[in-house]
Amino acid sequence: MTTASTPATPRPYPTAAPALGPESPVSWPARTVHALPSGLRVVLAESRQFPKMSAQLFFRSGNAAVAHHSPGLAGMTAAVVRTGTASRPSRRIEEDLRRMGADLGTHAGADSSVISISGLAEFSGQMLELVADLARHASFPADEFERERRQRLEELRVERTTPSFLASERLRHVLFGEHPYAIAAPTEEQVAAYRREQLEEFYRGHYVPADALLVAVGDFAADAMLAQIEKTFGDWKAAQPEPLVSPVPPHPSGRRVHLVHVPGTVQTQVLVGNLAITRRDPDWYRTALANSIYGGAFHSRLVINIREQKGYTYSPRSSVHALRQQGYFTVHAAVRNDVAAATLTEIFYEMDRMRALPVTPEELDSARNYLAGVFSLGVATQDGLLGQLSTVYLDLLPADYLETYRERIRALTAEDVLVAARRHFDSANAQIVLAGDREQIAAQAALFGPVTEYDGRGNSM
Repeated sequence: MTTASTPATPRPYPTAAPALGPESPVSWPARTVHALPSGLRVVLAESRQFPKMSAQLFFRSGNAAVAHHSPGLAGMTAAVVRTGTASRPSRRIEEDLRRMGADLGTHAGADSSVISISGLAEFSGQMLELVADLARHASFPADEFERERRQRLEELRVERTTPSFLASERLRHVLFGEHPYAIAAPTEEQVAAYRREQLEEFYRGHYVPADALLVAVGDFAADAMLAQIEKTFGDWKAAQPEPLVSPVPPHPSGRRVHLVHVPGTVQTQVLVGNLAITRRDPDWYRTALANSIYGGAFHSRLVINIREQKGYTYSPRSSVHALRQQGYFTVHAAVRNDVAAATLTEIFYEMDRMRALPVTPEELDSARNYLAGVFSLGVATQDGLLGQLSTVYLDLLPADYLETYRERIRALTAEDVLVAARRHFDSANAQIVLAGDREQIAAQAALFGPVTEYDGRGNSM
């Protein structure tokens, strides 16, 4: 005989997030800093959780160094550097990487060029030898150069139909004027005019030890790794490049609108920006916190307003971009054509609210927790720690920057946020870029200031 059982009363779902637990301390690995006689600076951090080693060799010269005569040349140089050396053709490099279980990358930004490698720690000596070979004996094979040039031309053709790229390119021109940072990308004609000899010239003049930084993180003993580095790089000698001297950016006065015509688009890329600061500025911490509250995090005011409440776009965002000589602040969103003006209205409403009134205690506490938490996650892996150490030593930040970051963020107040917003969210002089179909957005653009129109190649219309 069976009897019916009484169903259990379902437990109610929680209606509030659980309280945060105490912040876990970060266990910082032993750090070794050393300079070789050639000037090459070495930073080593022991991280023994996995049998892996990651390293990055930086040169403090990038696209800005050649922007006015060969835009993008540093990026092309970096791409071709990895394709062969005097003793290793491209095929052998790829075979060596597979044998070591390693990944190799080369890249150049505005301020730096970098050779990166990561793989099994047991091959750390051979990985360093490969990096040194690329840094000192790259051969720039003619066929690889042509292949990379064709690929870059195709990328540019696609980019010149992409509103986000066109908006970013125009804003850089507007904010930086004659400064090299104004040039975000080369034209197709400039890439077509590249010569292999130009890459070799940039390589010989800028891939030099006196201007270089080698950062390595992984499963190694620092003294043994340093001995290996001295053996591999110790006899490397080259002249130091001339320092980059650049004109001062123009600091535009008053709001102006720059409309980039992209025919037939159903969305408009909205981009607002102004000059800001670098990481070395004393305001960096408070500005990072203010940006997080305004639009830098997914729970920010901007997201709540124009994504959740208005439904204008999926993911608006604000950012503080810290280049070596100068920083800049941006707000961006991709929206339907018919709400471009409404989106700008809300962007400036939230910006002016940040500048006028202190943030709430809840917002302040949430943003501090967010930045501290993101930072902790960012140094929890070898690659994350490598990236953070690279930032510290490339930007010449205080030696205790990483160890004190969370403490400094936790100490910030609502008044700090207000000060940062008033100084670095320059609402009155913000430059506005709209990339989209002018037939759809020209009338909306005129509501926010004088309008200058451009085509997709940057020509005034």
